[in-house]
Amino acid sequence: MTTDSLPRRLARTRRFTLGAPVRPEPSPDGTTVLFLRGRDGTDPLDCLWALDTATGGERLLADPAALGTAEGITGYSTDATGSLAAFALDGSLWLADTARGTVRAVPVPGPPQDPRLDPTGRRIAYVSAGALRVVGVDGTDDRPLAEPEAEDVSYGLAEYVASEEMHRDRGHWWSPDGTTLLVARVDDRPLARLYLADPADPHRPPRAVRYPLAGTANAEVSLRLLGLDGTDTEVRWDRTAFEYLTAAGWDGHGPYAAVQSRDQRTVRTLAIDPDGTTRVLAERQDAHWVELLPGLPVRTASGALVDTADDGDTRHLTVDGEPVTPAGLQLRAVLGTEGEQVLFTASDEPTETHLWTYAPDTGPRRLSAGPGLHTGLRRGGTLVLTTRSPGHPGGRSTVHREGRPVLPLASRAEPPAVTARPELLRLGPHALRAAFFLPTGHRPGDGPLPVLLDPYGGPATQKATTGGLWWDQVSQWFADQGFAVLVVDGRGTPGRGPRWEKAVYGDKAKLPLADQVHGLRAVARLRPGLLDLDRVGIRGWSYGGYLAALAVLRRPDVFHAASAGAAPTDWRLYDTHWQERFLGHPDEHPGHYDGGSLITEAPKLSRPLLLIQGLADDNVRPAHTLRLSAALLAAGRPHEVLPLRATGHRPTDEAVVEHLLTHELRFLRRSLGLA
Repeated sequence: MTTDSLPRRLARTRRFTLGAPVRPEPSPDGTTVLFLRGRDGTDPLDCLWALDTATGGERLLADPAALGTAEGITGYSTDATGSLAAFALDGSLWLADTARGTVRAVPVPGPPQDPRLDPTGRRIAYVSAGALRVVGVDGTDDRPLAEPEAEDVSYGLAEYVASEEMHRDRGHWWSPDGTTLLVARVDDRPLARLYLADPADPHRPPRAVRYPLAGTANAEVSLRLLGLDGTDTEVRWDRTAFEYLTAAGWDGHGPYAAVQSRDQRTVRTLAIDPDGTTRVLAERQDAHWVELLPGLPVRTASGALVDTADDGDTRHLTVDGEPVTPAGLQLRAVLGTEGEQVLFTASDEPTETHLWTYAPDTGPRRLSAGPGLHTGLRRGGTLVLTTRSPGHPGGRSTVHREGRPVLPLASRAEPPAVTARPELLRLGPHALRAAFFLPTGHRPGDGPLPVLLDPYGGPATQKATTGGLWWDQVSQWFADQGFAVLVVDGRGTPGRGPRWEKAVYGDKAKLPLADQVHGLRAVARLRPGLLDLDRVGIRGWSYGGYLAALAVLRRPDVFHAASAGAAPTDWRLYDTHWQERFLGHPDEHPGHYDGGSLITEAPKLSRPLLLIQGLADDNVRPAHTLRLSAALLAAGRPHEVLPLRATGHRPTDEAVVEHLLTHELRFLRRSLGLA
């Protein structure tokens, strides 16, 4: 394997994202864009930069190396003017003056988490050791506003299911005048205690984590209004009926929150009054589940409530309860409001995502053009548009300001090591979106090729897009080893409307697997003589790994070998909010869980199966793979297991990433009888 091979460069460049600008934020007056970026395409330490939108000149505001740290900046917050930016770095709190270009440490008594500048620029709120604290920007008057009453209690942070499944990654919000905070209190004590150990280091004690297994208790989450004057007011709603806090915020019309029932079929948006009482602003219901979207709910300057509604087979953007987007345009996310305008992403073709704006006087209007996955942010008349497209997996960002030339937000990311050449297809009666990869230089008549399916194929993720993302490089790399590679986005994947997504309710196995088979057979009909249907492999990771293992267990007549990485083999071992969304509560619907378990199907295995598992994976824990392996062994079914020491849900170590892909390749070649 050469030093410039795709597997090695994937690891070295963090899948070709290092060096690309991220987290752009225009200032309220539109004259400056802050962003994070490393110094080059292999530098993992992101710096804080500022772009002058008048000249296009860049200024380096904060360099972790110059600050003497070995970590990069992962996020920052600003005041209402954008003149100050606060961030945590290597256990310290830092403050940058974006106009002067200076940066200094703000002394705090312990390592800070999620520092948030108040809008007036006078104080910083942060979390340390589970306590919500505030400190003046000059480093004075550091004090706690709320301290944990017990171990596993915290203030000001998002709980596990909020950050992983609800798009809510924060737990405290300032009032516009900087005098009060809306703060989440999280009590993890009801959660099951699980353990992660390093079997290769018997001297290291296992790490205990609290985790909400499907069907068990969730964390107890509540809200408080904490004033700098010492006032402490509990926010009151029916937390028994609505135990999930899905969103919260504080705008010019006051604090608000969104709460969801345990069965996820009802979501309420609440206005919060100063005395902690709440009023229902809106309620959404669904027979299966209410889909949560990033950025919602939110309000415009006039107080109009921006949200979403599913109507037939369309997910609409709504303003004060009225749909404002047309049928067939699928809302993906709301990115912000400015005045009465709403910036959002949506798809009318699932392989593309475009940037849109809505205003009451103009209606919806598309801002992006051309294939790709587009997103953006707009403030003060300045729009930052980011497009992921073939050749640019980390994205290309441009700055748009009316009456001025378009400016690039320079990327220093390395170009992809492989030129992916996917042919996008629509397959079968369901018009399955698919990407088809052939070996570079392949010519008609070269003979039938062994086939490799390379799907994710399940909820929340699409792979067959025009975004040119890193997994296209991997699919092309496998194709260049002599395979015809097929990626199929079947029922349950996002971007095609509520009915398509919710077709998998109660059974996340049957239809997704059937769509992989349908896609394979449709390509065989479309390209007669090209595919060797007697040598079909399948590989995948996470849900894709589950689908790969399921394929050889249920359809050995179609699939002849599988490589399954980080496969969730038992739905009961995954978290409440994710799993119960699709399958219901396991006490009420045990058949939904038993019917999708790979462990119960272990005796059916008759094809080669490689199981890959990171031993430090706290998402799909090693128990999934180990229990399936034990069931296969008990049934006398040969299989292979590749454990990855000190590896989480996605391998990042350069040697592991490189050799893992080559190991998969050798396994597939050997199992399919290829030289």
